[in-house]
Amino acid sequence: MLEFLKAVLFGIVEGITEWLPVSSTGHLILLDEFVKLDVSEAFYEMFQVVIQLGAILAVIVLFFRKLNPFALKKDRAEKRDTWNLWAKVAVAVVPSAAAGFLLDDWLDEHLYNFVVVAIMLILYGVAFLLVERRNGKKTAAIQTVSQIDYRTAILMGAFQCLSLIPGTSRSGATILGGIFLGVARPAAAEFSFFMAIPTMLGASALKLLKFLGEGVQATNTEIMVLIVGCLVSFIVSLLVIKGLMEFVRKNSFRIFGVYRIVLGGVVLLYFAIKTALAG
Repeated sequence: MLEFLKAVLFGIVEGITEWLPVSSTGHLILLDEFVKLDVSEAFYEMFQVVIQLGAILAVIVLFFRKLNPFALKKDRAEKRDTWNLWAKVAVAVVPSAAAGFLLDDWLDEHLYNFVVVAIMLILYGVAFLLVERRNGKKTAAIQTVSQIDYRTAILMGAFQCLSLIPGTSRSGATILGGIFLGVARPAAAEFSFFMAIPTMLGASALKLLKFLGEGVQATNTEIMVLIVGCLVSFIVSLLVIKGLMEFVRKNSFRIFGVYRIVLGGVVLLYFAIKTALAG
């Protein structure tokens, strides 16, 4: 029961931080410092990625009609626009998919630590403040997702590559990139959500294949932990996505920039004290 409660906590953190520009991976790494799941190291490495499947499902449910090219109520033009949207999403995820496939093991070995997470939290917090200051009073040239062209989609995909570094935030990198490219916040956020579907499905599949390829057998408890984590992240994501879309229509992302800077500073201070006490 205790492990299931821990899984609920991980699901809540994933569901909240996956869509807010504050880094879900960074928060899961930090949560693991204080709440340890009683699972194997190989399982946990897979779990912290595959738990995103629940969050993906929330996007599909919330935007199902918009994303479904076979919807009976859509006319021919609407279906064509939907296929065009998926084509832009496919083009956008190519850079990060290629980089992630090639660098996955190296990133796991060298960058998944609190120092990198804290630094990236601070750097992108500052970046959010600077971009919002630069674009805050400008009227974005691209107001809707349908106005995003292939060039902008590819460039947003290039920004998504930055999220391979833990502490960056996939949604943060793509939304920030979109704003910088002249995309309105709501449109940048929505397209970022759509980009998440193939990106996170691919990342989850890669982690699952590696886990299974290692010949490690998950225990019944570990399987239930994964199911509970995914289910909770799905439910929480439904609420967070709706709330975020309402928020970005009326507000800037400055609050997230400030949050990232403060959290990054707290993380550095905490581990500096911990290291000093251990020494």
